[in-house]
Amino acid sequence: MSTVPHVTEAGGRQSLTRQTMDDPILTIEERAAINNGRWFSSLSPSLRHDILRCAFVKRYKDGELICARGDPAEFWSAVARGAVRVSSTSITGKQVTLTYVEPGIWFGDVAIFDGERRTHDAYAHGDTTMLSVSRADLQKILTQHVELYEALLRLNCRRLRIMFNLVEDLNTRPLSARLAKNILMLARSYGVAQGDEIRIGLQLAQEDLAQLVGASRQRVNQELKELERDGALRVEPTRLVVLSREKLAQAAER
Repeated sequence: MSTVPHVTEAGGRQSLTRQTMDDPILTIEERAAINNGRWFSSLSPSLRHDILRCAFVKRYKDGELICARGDPAEFWSAVARGAVRVSSTSITGKQVTLTYVEPGIWFGDVAIFDGERRTHDAYAHGDTTMLSVSRADLQKILTQHVELYEALLRLNCRRLRIMFNLVEDLNTRPLSARLAKNILMLARSYGVAQGDEIRIGLQLAQEDLAQLVGASRQRVNQELKELERDGALRVEPTRLVVLSREKLAQAAER
């Protein structure tokens, strides 16, 4: 067995054991993010126990590379804190952000299943904590829990639906609607309620938003100003603050 920390459950409560004094452990908030994830929480208690028992923790600083395109798929992972920015590099050498993986979301299983290498780069966006299971341990869990095959199939079906929706939006919705829809999704995933406002905790520059919706930074800036004039949101240097979900929802349906 490796010298990474293992996560175990006893009496319905989660406990952590370390094999070395320097190994990191999950905080209460990080454990809650994993346990409350919609997909993970739907698994049977025995399957969750075995996944956590084999899992180890690793922390990354903002901008640190987690895995690179072409790397072998050694781990299946979940975000416990922060976010993972998934990106690719264009033929001109420009880095393009494709999506952000939020706390509670598991990823990396596709490359393990098909035996191919990683298809994209993954970077920590903000200080980020990852909970990972090695390829060998995942394969052992799969032999012991047939349930996991069906669960991962459901997870990948959900990813496909999201991908198809994104492709449809790019081809059928105007930029204003795509932008409003993405901001609503960010508010749902990273929003922190402050009175009647919802502050999106994920730090995003306008260039980051532009890449998410497939547009130029200049056009996104124009649309953000329009949403701000309508009272739907407030634009801060590296943050968006949602002032009205209703107005954003209306803009997303135009």
